[in-house]
Amino acid sequence: MSTLTDPPKASFRLSMLVYDTRYRSLTIQVVALIAFMLAAAWLINNTLQNLAELGKPIDFGFFAEPASYDINQRLVEYTSRDTHLRAAFVGLLNTLLVAVLGCALATVVGVLVGVLRLSGNWLVARIMTVYVEMFRNVPVLLWIVFFMAVLIESLPSPRDFRGESPEASMLLFDSVAVTNRGIYIPEPLFSRSLGDLSLGVFDVSLDLVAILAVLGAGLWGTARISRRAGRIQEATGVRPVTWYLRLAVVVLPVLAVLIVLGFHLGLPELTGFNFQGGIYMRNSLIALWLALSFYTAAFIAEIVRAGILAISKGQTEAAAALGLRSGRIMSLVILPQALRVIIPPLISQYLNLTKNSSLAIAVGYMDITGTLGGITMNQTGRELECVLLLMGVYLCISLIISVMMNWYNTRVKLVER
Repeated sequence: MSTLTDPPKASFRLSMLVYDTRYRSLTIQVVALIAFMLAAAWLINNTLQNLAELGKPIDFGFFAEPASYDINQRLVEYTSRDTHLRAAFVGLLNTLLVAVLGCALATVVGVLVGVLRLSGNWLVARIMTVYVEMFRNVPVLLWIVFFMAVLIESLPSPRDFRGESPEASMLLFDSVAVTNRGIYIPEPLFSRSLGDLSLGVFDVSLDLVAILAVLGAGLWGTARISRRAGRIQEATGVRPVTWYLRLAVVVLPVLAVLIVLGFHLGLPELTGFNFQGGIYMRNSLIALWLALSFYTAAFIAEIVRAGILAISKGQTEAAAALGLRSGRIMSLVILPQALRVIIPPLISQYLNLTKNSSLAIAVGYMDITGTLGGITMNQTGRELECVLLLMGVYLCISLIISVMMNWYNTRVKLVER
């Protein structure tokens, strides 16, 4: 009588790290990681030694020194006597301003152009094609300089608004002035202001906080009304008309707050050789905003077009069979389904627009690159510190955009069974 026994397990040998496929990939990864860490350590150590020999050890104390330069376009209070840290913060806000405005305008223009490229009107479709090909195939830096030149050369100067028969006039009931120095728009003011809340780095208007709080509550109310209308539709098959109620929930409380705060507009006025009052938007900001927006919109248009074409034609035919018009088919049937195709590449375009804003220095717009990576770096001689911080800022902004858009993508993507 014989018994079956398990074969003895082979003992581990060092040669198995090379010849055994179970361990080989792990060995390669460990060796590569060790080599990378050693190379990084050597590079960092060599850099620190060279900086020490030059008398420039890593030091961020320069942020406390006076900046001694002006920033012409700013969202918060700033003077040349403020520190380099304050100047970098002002530049960061300018970067975020261009990024937010650019992404918003690029999305609107891109979606519109992408839809019109599929229009049955031959002329409209060809015009949109020319727009896309023209903007995509010219470097964005040239577009920035081009828009800046157009604004300076084609718009009237402030002196053209003077005299009994001026060559130029203000727009929108004399509330907006468009000049070759910039655009002046009305400024919201409050005669019974709640004041400002100081956060150390900047001040927050309590009036704006109150308005946003009331607006947020109104939007929450409209969402509740829409959900209730949806439940009624599921129960009865008929959706009640609620647009006027949702509009009232948002508009009336905001109007009440504005009246209580004494809201009025501060209009720009021509005083001396230039306009005074209102909100001043310099041509450098406008040129950068328009160039980045229209350039990125050309890429977004192709993304939107591809997303629409990815939807089966049967969806359009089924919606048309139900009696829906083409506009309703696009907004209710096609675009909601196309979002799952559009959103992922759209994230890359938002990131590209944000990073392309670093070209702002070409037209004199002081963003984070112009402040921290420009004048501050030249004045202090702290090249490594400034560049590392600049890279970290753009990395953080890109990661925040990616997280927000990926979260939105998970909300709109189709849930498959």
